[in-house]
Amino acid sequence: MAVSSTLCPKLSASAAGGFASSFQCRSDPSGNHHQTRPGGFSSSSSRVKSVGVHGSFLTGGGGAGYGMSSSLILKFPPNFVRQLSNKARRNCSNIGVAQIVAAKWSDNSSTGSAAAAANAAAAASPAVPAVEESVELIAGANGPVVDGLDRKGDVQDLTNNLTYGSFLSSDGSIAVHAGERLGRGIVTDAITTPVVNTSAYFFKKTAELIDFKEKRHVSFEYGRYGNPTTAVVEEKISALEGAESTLIMASGMCASTVLLMALVPAGGHLVTTTDCYRKTRIFIETMLPKMGITATVIDPADIESLKNALNEKNVSLFFTESPTNPFLRCVDIELVSKLCHEKGALVCIDGTFATPLNQKALALGADLILHSATKFIGGHNDVLAGCISGSLKLVSEIRNLHHVLGGALNPNAAYLIIRGMKTLHLRVQQQNSTGLRMAELLEAHPKISCVYYPGLKSHPEHDIAKKQMSGFGGVVSFEVDGDLETTIKFVDALRIPYIAPSFGGCESIVDQPAIMSYWDLPRAEREKYGIRDNLVRFSFGVEDFDDLKDDVLQALAAI
Repeated sequence: MAVSSTLCPKLSASAAGGFASSFQCRSDPSGNHHQTRPGGFSSSSSRVKSVGVHGSFLTGGGGAGYGMSSSLILKFPPNFVRQLSNKARRNCSNIGVAQIVAAKWSDNSSTGSAAAAANAAAAASPAVPAVEESVELIAGANGPVVDGLDRKGDVQDLTNNLTYGSFLSSDGSIAVHAGERLGRGIVTDAITTPVVNTSAYFFKKTAELIDFKEKRHVSFEYGRYGNPTTAVVEEKISALEGAESTLIMASGMCASTVLLMALVPAGGHLVTTTDCYRKTRIFIETMLPKMGITATVIDPADIESLKNALNEKNVSLFFTESPTNPFLRCVDIELVSKLCHEKGALVCIDGTFATPLNQKALALGADLILHSATKFIGGHNDVLAGCISGSLKLVSEIRNLHHVLGGALNPNAAYLIIRGMKTLHLRVQQQNSTGLRMAELLEAHPKISCVYYPGLKSHPEHDIAKKQMSGFGGVVSFEVDGDLETTIKFVDALRIPYIAPSFGGCESIVDQPAIMSYWDLPRAEREKYGIRDNLVRFSFGVEDFDDLKDDVLQALAAI
């Protein structure tokens, strides 16, 4: 598994939303209960001024201070007709995941004046599709609930009237608004998405539970199967990746391991690359063999070895990072996807170093794209998460196993990712610029023996990177001209970056992989993976370039 000598040319010759929104929480002195929602949605009068179902047994006077009776504080519509949108279908699965359901008043005469009021409000705005404020984001945990819902009337499509592409032309805008300004399942006039802290979802009657079990009613049912806040994250990432569906999990390693177990059958075979995150390698080399799964490990640029493995083995999956960790090698995604698909093998790219902004692996032909959202997507060194995006069919297969194994993302962590993604394009733009400029500076410095960065012409896959990436990221790996102690002296002389694992956050981070990730192995074993004592991985944050440059130069001057 030795690393190719071409790596270093310098060294070689080369629901919860509908619940809240249908409460009566405040009065409107004007009596006007109809307003147009962002994205062209119309919220009809779901704040009805009649006595609600809770008024018969909740009699506290807490609402009086707001100029309304207590019976108006908690308010449910008396009847729903649940309507499934296309966006919901992008996130459904065999044992359930977030579905966006538009709820509207029933035409049943038993709803009386409340239904009449809602219908009248909708009729007042014929040019805008009416969607009640009582919109629920719920899931079918026992099967894909696309048809067979207990609904009356036609299905209302919440997405075709105004798509992201019709008015958002950049990934940056999509990262800010996807899953929120359009089609948010939690109806609220708050700009930010609420955090829904619940571990379970209730059923109003046993009959509703039976309907759920028989796939006539949809619900998250249990926190492990989905959450309205995490569903917003999934929608954002799907929009950026151009994916039908996204699954968010508790960490990047959780995403990787569940994906491998779900898509490679017992006794199956996969192909991966020499350069990769060490914990992923450990799982492939030590855990998968217990399931009878074997692996062929190739150099990222070795297309002939890939062809041989595809011809000689019954390969289920080609799994690799691009760029890789820590040498930032790049795989020709379009070419390997073509070769693998000809032999019936799937392709999954871990694009954590690239981000969804610098590289669109699905558009290049990959079947799945994986990210450690802990890194650039979260972007603030304050949250752990992982995600997988792709076709609904494949993501659903992975989701099925995920629901069994657990590893669900906490909704508070989901909120942090939503917040982080709104500055993703700004952060990545700065990190792309700093990364390239610092790589060029380091390559020209006499105390640096080798630099690994796909934006450099000296990088072995520079041409591939230029073809499939719009930016090269904020992580630069390089080798100091010296031994372990000299490299330690350089790292310790730096004043801006933290010595820590991880990368992709606002704060710069530096580490020596030989110590941070491979210290438990003897030097000879480390070097089999190309991890030399003088290797440094530097993740540049969003600090000013000149400050970072001055810091690196003074640290190099100290050795």
